[in-house]
Amino acid sequence: MSQESTSIWRALSNETASAVEKVAPAVVAVHGRRRIPSSGVHWKPGIVVTADHTISRDDEITITLPDGANAAATLAGRDPSTDIAILKVDAQIGAGKLPVAEFGDLSTLKAGHLVLTAARTSEGEPRASLALVGVVGPAWRTWRGGTIDVTVRLDRNLHPNFSGGPVVGSDGRVLGMATSGLSRYGAVVIPSGTVDRVTAELEKKGHIGRGYLGIGMAPVRIPRQLRESLKLSQDTGVLVMGVEAESPAEKAGVALGDLFVTLDGSPVRDTDDVQSLLSGDRIGKPAKASIIRGGALTELAITVGERPIG
Repeated sequence: MSQESTSIWRALSNETASAVEKVAPAVVAVHGRRRIPSSGVHWKPGIVVTADHTISRDDEITITLPDGANAAATLAGRDPSTDIAILKVDAQIGAGKLPVAEFGDLSTLKAGHLVLTAARTSEGEPRASLALVGVVGPAWRTWRGGTIDVTVRLDRNLHPNFSGGPVVGSDGRVLGMATSGLSRYGAVVIPSGTVDRVTAELEKKGHIGRGYLGIGMAPVRIPRQLRESLKLSQDTGVLVMGVEAESPAEKAGVALGDLFVTLDGSPVRDTDDVQSLLSGDRIGKPAKASIIRGGALTELAITVGERPIG
């Protein structure tokens, strides 16, 4: 190996080690499941963020601090749809033992960039892994209905206790939370902006409010003659297969066999279109639905409810 190559290798090694040293003081091990712990980040004073899928119990949760000591933590809220859970810890821990993480700018991240994932063992030792950013893209919806503000996927799977730990840029600043709980095809990064948004609501309510109409739905193709007679530009709509008693949909007069084609002016072509229009900020507000009933277009106003928990 040439002297120049050795120098580059040494510089890269020193930079990655420095990045780990910078973030490690804010990283904890989280004991919320059997055997292998997950990891967490001291996101804001007294709040540790971790991956929801690694928390299998609601109490008797502890964290391991950087000095190896254990401390009690209380589950303060969880959102399976974004795989985020927050734990409350004694704010006094932060007095020198557990500083809050520093955050970087994820908007500068590109496919091909190198990032670090960090974790902590049960004994308090820091761990790190180098990963390549494989995909950077637009916002996406998880298979559980949560919205992730930016798509960031890594080119590798996480080690067993890395879920819930930070994803770190070259400057040692946190870009987001790593998780293996939202994809079977490799690690996903939950951007820090998404974590901030979800954490703020979890602190207030303990859960994330989801809009709710109370209908069973299935996408269906609209017959060509009906599309032409109603002057519709879309090929499919969402057929009402069931209406829950006392639900917002029933109260608005939605009936079996109704075919949704728009909701608040946005085309409804499949069930994902409906779900994407039922964000938490829509709860309690009216939504104007355009439906096909008896071969004619009808409009109904539905006041969006909040999806029951459980």
